[in-house]
Amino acid sequence: MIIFSNIYKRYPNGFEAVKNIVFTIKQGEMVFITGPSGSGKSTILKLIGAIERPTAGDIIVNNHNVSKLKSRTIPFLRRNIGMVFQDQKILFDRSIFENVILPLQICGLDRQSAIKRVHAALDKVGLLDKEKNLPITLSGGERQRLCIARAVVNRPSILVADEPTAYLDRSDTKDIMNMFESFHNVGVTVLITTPNTELSEYFQHRILTLNHGELIL
Repeated sequence: MIIFSNIYKRYPNGFEAVKNIVFTIKQGEMVFITGPSGSGKSTILKLIGAIERPTAGDIIVNNHNVSKLKSRTIPFLRRNIGMVFQDQKILFDRSIFENVILPLQICGLDRQSAIKRVHAALDKVGLLDKEKNLPITLSGGERQRLCIARAVVNRPSILVADEPTAYLDRSDTKDIMNMFESFHNVGVTVLITTPNTELSEYFQHRILTLNHGELIL
């Protein structure tokens, strides 16, 4: 479960990214966060993963108050949160397999178990036959699949994605969204930011709309 209680985020330059945000997302729910560029969509996801801390208010993620977590405990929180970033953060000097296994190495999972998980994740996104390839050989849609595999390899209970279909064609967009739907169908909580209201309406899940940092009801 994710709970935002009167959340504000103000940056040192005075810019208020989000203002008085209140919502609850149940475990296993799939939710779209929509709004124009600069409306606070990405900030919401960063707050969930404790990449950013709120200026005021409380954020509860999996029964942890993220607003009050000590820095040393944040990595443990993130083990249960899979993140797909807008800028992808792919390591282009490492193979697809090496990109996906990295989170498991950081967590200290034994090699044999890690390999099994990587193969399962790559198989899920259709990249198992390309595990030895470098990311530069992949298409835009395949790179996004790689990011999804890396995000879910740790079997998180929450999966967040920041505009995961940006710059993809209609076919790739449909495939990527169907993948998120499949994770939702097995009980993963899924949050996706998108400026594409048609996309969010097509999949018929709850929509949270932001405008100038405020939640529009």
